[in-house]
Amino acid sequence: MNKLTKEKQVQVIAALVEGNSIRATCRMTGVAKNTVVKLLAALGKACAEYQDKAFRNLTCSHIQCDEIWAFCYAKEKNVPDDKKGHFGYGDVWTFTALDAETKLVPAWHLGNRDLQNATIFMKDLAGRLKNKVQLTTDGHKMYLEAVENAFGGEIDFSQIVKIYGNTEESQKRYSPAQCIRTEKHNITGNPENEGISTSYVERQNLTMRMNMRRFTRLTNGFSKKVENLGYAIALHFMYYNFCRIHQTLRITPAMAAKVTKQLWDIEDILNLLN
Repeated sequence: MNKLTKEKQVQVIAALVEGNSIRATCRMTGVAKNTVVKLLAALGKACAEYQDKAFRNLTCSHIQCDEIWAFCYAKEKNVPDDKKGHFGYGDVWTFTALDAETKLVPAWHLGNRDLQNATIFMKDLAGRLKNKVQLTTDGHKMYLEAVENAFGGEIDFSQIVKIYGNTEESQKRYSPAQCIRTEKHNITGNPENEGISTSYVERQNLTMRMNMRRFTRLTNGFSKKVENLGYAIALHFMYYNFCRIHQTLRITPAMAAKVTKQLWDIEDILNLLN
């Protein structure tokens, strides 16, 4: 990795953040697979550490949270018996939080879809916020206790529950059921009705699947090691928050949230290694 020129490193990272797989990146740049993986790991770790420090005392007001599914090593049904029940083999969930106004993603967490991991995620999010916020999640029951553990009563918390129909189309493979209606449930505080939504964070799920090959369905680009999935997620959000101009905002989310005053590029991200 140290032998790569800065220009070649930029090419590798540019390929990765635009949704290319490791092998495709190797073919496009002529860089060896192990070198690409080592660069991803080193830079992903640096990106996670930088964002952990930068995203503090945030003045967000409307936070939306969701979780997105992926798998590592093998699909859950194909995990060998000696690896069943071990994290990093089979289903893996990524919890994400998004500020509805600035589109910043200030917190994420990789883990199982359960109360323990939801609590870790919510406590991490709570530690990054400067003021009381309005929070919206889906109707998963784990969030009820997780939000209480993290925020207590100092939050305006609501859930939006989607009611799906049971149609013939919904029985087909990979075809989502039709959403008949949604219900808004106020849990804690006094959330504003018009602010109860998870639309933006659900749209972020699509961005993640489009820009990280590891999240693309029906391919062999899935992560073989959960550690590398974590590095890829950290790099993705570094690029999304600091480098990629949001089409609606005309600036990056980090600039909108006043985390930075400048537009970053991939070289700036690479400088984190130093």
